[in-house]
Amino acid sequence: MLKKALSIAGSDSGGGAGIQADLKTFTSLKVFGTTAITAVTVQNTLGVKGYELMPPKLVSDQIEAVLEDIGADAVKSGMLGSADIIAAVAQTLRHRRLLYVLDPVMIAKGGAKLLADDAIENLKKLLIPIATVVTPNIPEAKEISGLEISCEEARQKAARKILSLGPRAVIIKGGHGKAEQGPKAFDDLLVIKEGDTEKEYYLPTERIETRCDHGTGCTFSAALTAFLAKGEDILSAAQKAKDYLTKALKSAEPTGSGHCSVDHMHAL
Repeated sequence: MLKKALSIAGSDSGGGAGIQADLKTFTSLKVFGTTAITAVTVQNTLGVKGYELMPPKLVSDQIEAVLEDIGADAVKSGMLGSADIIAAVAQTLRHRRLLYVLDPVMIAKGGAKLLADDAIENLKKLLIPIATVVTPNIPEAKEISGLEISCEEARQKAARKILSLGPRAVIIKGGHGKAEQGPKAFDDLLVIKEGDTEKEYYLPTERIETRCDHGTGCTFSAALTAFLAKGEDILSAAQKAKDYLTKALKSAEPTGSGHCSVDHMHAL
C-alpha cells in the first residue's frame, strides 16, 4: 500500500529546502507527499531575501483538508514562523495520533531568522509535547533547552532536557559540532524514551566538504518522516535517514553560486 507523508513548512523558491526539499525526498523514497504551506520565501543559493507568512487559519485549513481526505502515515513540520502558526498547527494535530517529526527551523543557512522570538515558548509548550521525534541542530537545541552546549556532556544534557518536554525521542544533529568537543562531536545524538528509561545512540557522520549543503536539515527530517511512514522504528528510521542525507551530499552537483542544494533524487 502506498504510504503518505504530510509536510507543514515554508516554500523555498530556490528549490533546495522547505516544501520543495520535502516533496523531492518523499518522492525519492517512494512516499506520496502532501503539503501545508506556512510561508512563501524569496531565496536562492545566496540566501533568504524575504518571506511572507500565511494566515494561521489557512495553514490549519490546509492540514485539515489533507488529513480528512488523503490522510498521512507520518507528518513533519519545518519553518512555522510565528507563535500563532505554531498554535494553529498544535490545535490541528493535538487530538490525532500521528507519527510527527518536528524540525524546529529557526535560522536559515545564510543567517536569516525564520522563527519569531516570541514563538519559542509556544514551540516548547504546544508542539514539542506532541512530537514523536524532535530534530534540532546544536544552536536550536541551545535555544530550546536554555543550556550552553560547549561539550558532548552538555549536548547530552540538552537532549534530555528537551526529552523532558514530552516527545518520544530527540535527535541533536552534529553539523555544528567542533572537533575539540570530542570524537563524537560531529555525530548525531539520538535519545529515545522507552518506558522509564532513556536510551542513547550515536549516528556516525562522515564529514563531507561541499558547498552543496543547502537543505540538509529539511532533507534529513523529511527522510526520517518517510521511513517512519513506511513502518521503521525510530532508531532504524534515523539511521536510514542519515545514510540518505550522506549520499545526497556526496552526489550533489552545483546549482547557483552560493550554498547549493543536496541531491534529493539520488535514490532514484
